[in-house]
Amino acid sequence: MKDKNYGISPKKRFGQNFLTDRNIALKIVRLADIKPDDVVLEIGAGQGALTELLIDKGAKVIAVEIDKALFHLLLVKFSDVKDIEILNEDALKISYKRLSERAGSKLKVIANLPYNISTAILFKFLEEREAFSGFLLMLQKEVAERIAAKPRCKDYGILSVFIRLLMDVKIEFKVPSSAFYPEPKVDSAVIRLNILDKPRVEVDDIDLFRKVVRASFNQRRKTLSNALKALPVPHNFIIKAFEKAGIDPNRRGETLSVEEFAKLSNIIDRSRE
Repeated sequence: MKDKNYGISPKKRFGQNFLTDRNIALKIVRLADIKPDDVVLEIGAGQGALTELLIDKGAKVIAVEIDKALFHLLLVKFSDVKDIEILNEDALKISYKRLSERAGSKLKVIANLPYNISTAILFKFLEEREAFSGFLLMLQKEVAERIAAKPRCKDYGILSVFIRLLMDVKIEFKVPSSAFYPEPKVDSAVIRLNILDKPRVEVDDIDLFRKVVRASFNQRRKTLSNALKALPVPHNFIIKAFEKAGIDPNRRGETLSVEEFAKLSNIIDRSRE
């Protein structure tokens, strides 16, 4: 089935679900609080429904669209707009650091993220966070809930920990599946991510911290003592680290706060010296 307005069929391989509810788009733009000197990055611009409203707010817009047909549609639709740059690129392969440097400004990301890349792109945002001023994102509701989850709940996991280390999180509102074409099987949510000036807690070795967190969640039902055997560290060092951190090794990863993960990984790191 082709879209009734543009004759372009949504492509499953790109995770395309076009936002068709203008009221939702207007609400997103209002929440974004766009200033005239903002450089707004929109990933998955689609048919330009959100793009158009962003331009109306007076911001410079960088719109990324991987689909060639939609890319050309956007070029035609916004051919008379000066403050827009439209890129036919894969959002997972762009250097946002270089894009920010070229724009001469940090990027404010406002986007209806394609479902099929949402988790991967979030990790990329974390890696290149210095290129951004903040995020207002529409995601699958389940992904938004995982991001905002607290310890001791089923949604809490690797993504929750990594994002909470570096950002403040707020779910702004939920969006029904009926607001999209084609209508997805799940609802969505708009989430705000504000980058912290510095990590929430000091981490001595970020690579080790990541390994500790990943190992703790890779087999969620394992105790920490068993799960962390996967680390390239002598297990007696890890047992001593539990003692020094005051963390019961029989706990599971889903019960640890970001602060406890940092404390544990810092002690393990110092034990290797």
